[in-house]
Amino acid sequence: MYDMEKTIHDRELGVILLRTSPRATRYTLKISKGSITAIMPIGGDELRMLAFIRENKAKLQAALAKHPARPLLTEETVMETATFRLHIFCTDRASFYMKLEEGLLHIACPTRTDFSDERVQKLLKEFIEKALRHEAARLLPERLMGLASRYDFTCTGVKIFNSRSHWGSCTPRKSINLSLSLMLLPWYLIDYVLLHELCHTVEMNHSDRFWKLMDRVTDGKAGMLRKELKKYHML
Repeated sequence: MYDMEKTIHDRELGVILLRTSPRATRYTLKISKGSITAIMPIGGDELRMLAFIRENKAKLQAALAKHPARPLLTEETVMETATFRLHIFCTDRASFYMKLEEGLLHIACPTRTDFSDERVQKLLKEFIEKALRHEAARLLPERLMGLASRYDFTCTGVKIFNSRSHWGSCTPRKSINLSLSLMLLPWYLIDYVLLHELCHTVEMNHSDRFWKLMDRVTDGKAGMLRKELKKYHML
């Protein structure tokens, strides 16, 4: 619960939301979706908060560069996944619908759709997630098991989940979890992640032995592929 909210404008940092909160015990700065929220205790000194922001300006700029605001999903959005391209369009209808066919995810929207509306963005994202989950469940388990057979790994099970922080994970029982966001990657990076998790069925940490194993199954390209993967973001 917040007691007061106001916006302040900084030439370099953009719009900053300033809040006081009864739960706050100190001055804090948070970044979400490319914007800064400054939170201070009830009765806090706004001038002190502004000074705190100035003191941390370099760190805030670096964080904003690393976590920029995601663009809105609109009719102009270009998105190509491992198996389909996104096609958002407006048409003369009263409701939204989606259809995945022949490599295209069609999302139809009512003619006067306000794409800046958070509810619209949430719905469009849910449609995309649904399509990604479908494709991941359809293709990734078989592909993972194929790589396991090829390189003599043992995998006891595969699950698709919606992680926003990990492309995949491996349990001590050699069961592997894969994020549906993997379908946003090109196939050679999908295979890198699958092999990464399969290697964890042998080496559960990131020791030298693990990376030697990764190099063996990627023809010595583990480091290069790992670096390239960092350029991609989850849904």
